[in-house]
Amino acid sequence: MLDFEAIQAILPHRAPFLLIDRALEVKPGQSAKALRAVSGNEWFFQGHFPGKAVMPGVLIIEALAQTGALAILQGPDQGGIALLAGINKARFHTPVRPGDTLTLSVELTKRRGPIGMGQALAVNQNEEKVASCELLFALDQGKNKN
Repeated sequence: MLDFEAIQAILPHRAPFLLIDRALEVKPGQSAKALRAVSGNEWFFQGHFPGKAVMPGVLIIEALAQTGALAILQGPDQGGIALLAGINKARFHTPVRPGDTLTLSVELTKRRGPIGMGQALAVNQNEEKVASCELLFALDQGKNKN
């Protein structure tokens, strides 16, 4: 299990764009499972949608991609950045609302050099499927040049 600080040591994302709170399980190079507690105070609920708050689907996909990055950036790829290179077969099944807790799971299914693919699934606290997709990752081992 990885807490919030340990996740920040692996992923380059920071608030407000770090979208996972805790990792329940990480199998380096294979899979990861993480949690996201969705609060009513989230920045995106101010405009999406007033009076009927719904977490944007693109942010659910981003949370899944960050979960997959936890699996990719362990072991030999540590210190790199896993870029989201593609999204296939994305489906949104149940709206995510304030108070929901998402369990985000990604299983890496293919890898060829710096390119990888994974199957992603998000479910809520009631085990209802929220979103599913196939994610394509590109690993960037280059150092930031700011």
